[in-house]
Amino acid sequence: MSDFSNALGASASGLKAQSQRLRHLAENIANADTPGFRRKTVAFRPERGAEASGRVETGPVRLDRSPLRQVYEPAHPLADESGYYQGSNVDLMIEMADAREAQRSYEANLKMFEQARQMSSRLMDLLRR
Repeated sequence: MSDFSNALGASASGLKAQSQRLRHLAENIANADTPGFRRKTVAFRPERGAEASGRVETGPVRLDRSPLRQVYEPAHPLADESGYYQGSNVDLMIEMADAREAQRSYEANLKMFEQARQMSSRLMDLLRR
């Protein structure tokens, strides 16, 4: 049964990590027009003490240090004397592509979780006979 619990644990950790990734992507998309906002990224790493089990966790949230976009809008309250202000460094195309990838990974982990649960249930049914 430990193989089933390892599979369930690995897929559950993947579900949690991808949901956190989706949360940060949604925050990036929501703040795409916020002046001075820096894109947030999150990386995955093996869960502490569970390197061999395949479980993952999210690492620290990092801010994208790419240059902020310069927006020309002289009437904006944050504009300098030349009419520019610093926008965000969020690229909506990249965020949407990353969100789609995270969604597909979440769905794959969910499918793996469901398959392991079904196999475990069927094994219990066989053992009862």
